[in-house]
Amino acid sequence: MPQSKKKPKGCGCSSIPLSVIFLLFGSGYFLFAQRNNLNLGQWLPSELANNIPFLEVSSPEPVPSPEMTIQPASPLPQASIVAPTPSPSATVVASPAIAPKPNSWQTKTIRGIYISRYQITNNASEEAIRANVRYYREKGFNTIIHGVFGNACPMYESKVMQQTFGSKSCPNEFEEEWLTWLIDEAHKQGMQVHAYFEKGIKIDKNSPIFDRAIERGWLVAGVDRTHPGVEHYVLDVGVPEVANFYTNILVEFVQKYPTVDAVQWDDYLGYYAELPGNVDRTPKLTQFVKGAIAAMKKANPAVSFDLCHHNPYWAKRYFAADWANWGIDRAFIQVYSEANFKEEMKYIKEIDGIAISERQLNRLGDLAENPQIKGILLFPLSGKPKELAAQVHELMD
Repeated sequence: MPQSKKKPKGCGCSSIPLSVIFLLFGSGYFLFAQRNNLNLGQWLPSELANNIPFLEVSSPEPVPSPEMTIQPASPLPQASIVAPTPSPSATVVASPAIAPKPNSWQTKTIRGIYISRYQITNNASEEAIRANVRYYREKGFNTIIHGVFGNACPMYESKVMQQTFGSKSCPNEFEEEWLTWLIDEAHKQGMQVHAYFEKGIKIDKNSPIFDRAIERGWLVAGVDRTHPGVEHYVLDVGVPEVANFYTNILVEFVQKYPTVDAVQWDDYLGYYAELPGNVDRTPKLTQFVKGAIAAMKKANPAVSFDLCHHNPYWAKRYFAADWANWGIDRAFIQVYSEANFKEEMKYIKEIDGIAISERQLNRLGDLAENPQIKGILLFPLSGKPKELAAQVHELMD
C-alpha cells in the first residue's frame, strides 16, 4: 500500500510572507492613530461602535435650513446687489421717486405764445378749440395770449360798444362760448390765458369807429408812422368820452369772462414822439391808465393787468408812456430786433420777462439758460403760432 501524506500542523503563519504581515500591522496602527479624524464609527453599526471605547462617534454637521441667512465675510457694494422681483402678494416699500430735473425752459414762470384774435377760436368747434389748447401745452407753453380787442372794437358782443357806437362788436363771427372753452381747457391743462388788447389806443381807417372818432374830435393831430408802411391814428385819452369808453370796455370784459387770468396791453398804448406839435401827453396817459386799472381791479381783483412795451426809458422818452408809474402787475419788454438786444437785458432782468419773435429764436437758448430772465413770450410775426410752437419745442425739448 502506498504511504499516505501527513497534514501539516499549526496555523500556517510561517507560510505568510513577512511583507504582508508588516503591511497589516502598519495599516492597523495608522487606523488606530487616526481614529478620531477618520470617524471610523460611521462604518459600524451604532450598537457595536458605542461599545468600542477608543471610537468617538460624532454627529453629522447640521445643514442650514432654507430659512437661515448666511452673511458674507464682507459687505458687497450696494450697486452689485440685484433685488429679486417681489411676488404679487409681497409688500414692497418703494424708495422715494427722484423727479427728473426740469430743463431751463420749463423753469420759466411764464412761457407764453401769442395767438391772434382771428386764429385759435375763429369759426371753430369746441373740440377744435380744446385740442388747440392741448397742442400748445404739449409744446411746452403754460400761457396763451389771445387777442380779444383791437382797432378800438371787441371781438365779443359788447353792451359798451353798442351804447357808444351803435354796433355790438368788430365785424366777425365770434361766438360767446369760444373764449369760455379756451379758458376752461387752459385751466384744466394747468395753463393761463391772458386776454390781449391789441393796438391799444391806435386805430386805422378800417376801424368801425374811425369816422365817428373824426366826427367827435377824438383823435390827436397827425398820423402815427412808428412802423414803416403802417399808418395809425391815435385816440386822445384826454377826452373824457375816450377814457370812459376804454375803461368801461376793460371792466366789461373782466366781468364777462371772470376766470381770465390777465389782460395785456402793448406798446400801442402810447403817443409816438414824432406826432406833430410840442405836446407832453405823459401826465394824461398816466392818469388814464391808473384810472382804468383801478376800475378793473374793483370789478375783478383776481385779474392781472400786464403790459408788453418798450423798456421804461424808451417808452417814456419816445411814447409818453411812463409805465413804471402806472401801477401795473407785470411788464414784458419787446425785443423784436437784433439792434440793442444786449442793451435791453439790463431792463429785462429787473422785470417779468421778454417778448421776442421767430427772428430771435437763435437767442432762445441763452434766454432760457439765464436765471435772471423770469418769463419769455413768443410773438409769431409770420402769423403762424403752431409752426413757431413746434420750433420752440424742438429747440427746448
